Amino acid sequence: MAEEIQKKMQKELEMFSGVQKEYKIAVSQKQQLDSQLNENKAVKEELLLLKKDAEVYKLIGPVLVKQDLEEAKQNVNKRMEYITKEIRRTEGHILALENKQDAIQTNLNKLKNNLGNLKISV
Repeated sequence: MAEEIQKKMQKELEMFSGVQKEYKIAVSQKQQLDSQLNENKAVKEELLLLKKDAEVYKLIGPVLVKQDLEEAKQNVNKRMEYITKEIRRTEGHILALENKQDAIQTNLNKLKNNLGNLKISV
């Protein structure tokens, strides 16, 4: 019986470790998305400071390509919308992983208590 509980605990610990790795990756992705959003906010603010006839260039690979100011503003807005949606999605994923970690932790605690009770009663 104790061996069975220990096997279950080992399985739960492996699951917990996997969820923790996935959680760290998701948090890292969210930080990267936050950084990208902040960069785009700064670009948007800079574009708002420009006059309508200002020349705007976009870096494509090693080349600067002239771009219409309004088109540049629209591109930045679309990029910000996309990044915001990705942040929301990632936050949902992080929350789900946190809940999964909590559930596994609860199972581990129950198994630990069961194992402790077995040792006491033997």
